[in-house]
Amino acid sequence: MARALREALHDLPLFFEPVPPTARSPATRAAAIVEAVAALVAGVPRVDALDIPELVDENHEGRPLYRSADPRAFARTVSERAGREVVVNKVVAHLTSGAEVARWAEETVGLGIRHAVLVGGTSRYIPYPGPAVTEADRLCRPILERAGGLVGNIAIPQREGEAHRMLAKARAGAAFFTTQIVFDADAAFRMVQQYDLLCRQASLRPAPVLLSFAPLVDEQDAEFVRWLGADVPESAERAILEGNEGDAAARTVAHALEVWASVRDRARRDAVEVPLGVNVEQISPRHLEHARSMVEAFAGHLRG
Repeated sequence: MARALREALHDLPLFFEPVPPTARSPATRAAAIVEAVAALVAGVPRVDALDIPELVDENHEGRPLYRSADPRAFARTVSERAGREVVVNKVVAHLTSGAEVARWAEETVGLGIRHAVLVGGTSRYIPYPGPAVTEADRLCRPILERAGGLVGNIAIPQREGEAHRMLAKARAGAAFFTTQIVFDADAAFRMVQQYDLLCRQASLRPAPVLLSFAPLVDEQDAEFVRWLGADVPESAERAILEGNEGDAAARTVAHALEVWASVRDRARRDAVEVPLGVNVEQISPRHLEHARSMVEAFAGHLRG
């Protein structure tokens, strides 16, 4: 039986983040994606939740260009079919006001979805119409909690001062964090360690942090994850992409496991109290089988 999300978050959680249907996907394609995700979860029962992204680009003025349909419809269907809780991502910067954010949360609960990751805009230089993530957390937390749900946010390991942002977001209501895709153990550990210290100083129980990983198979993937905002050190790119191209996905899995083990072991050594977990991302429709391999690998490694 699947674990409740609240329980799983404090005991090495494992999320899977599939690529949802696009706004132009025919019904047959959307149904096939649901079945594929359900089959993956059935084959890897260790998956605790499905993390459903919102596919949205921005133009030079910061206006949203949505590539996915409303992810909540897909989330509800795949949750019912896969028998797992779902977490929907929402870029709150693109909503027009705090009132609209609250309405979105009420609608989400009305659709039977209890958990959400609230996301900000991609540029700090653009005056987005929506509220800051901390304000959105404060607005959405009571709405989701009444339904037994949780608010989460994104953490960016390489961003300066990220631990302080995490503390502010946790105080505003964030119950967990998923990170940008991680390739650098040092940056990820520094962020977790600093966040742990700040929580100790504030006498605040730290929110769980799920490190995100994704399979790469070629240079196009490396460029894409950089465009998403991830930091891919040249050493990591060489370790993954140099050699037989057909083995790149397997090398990505091996590299991800090394990064995870490094962060986990150093956190244990330094008595860091931040609960850790893993979020495996499928960055492209062509990578479902590679993502399955990574999920299976982490399912086997997420033990005490």
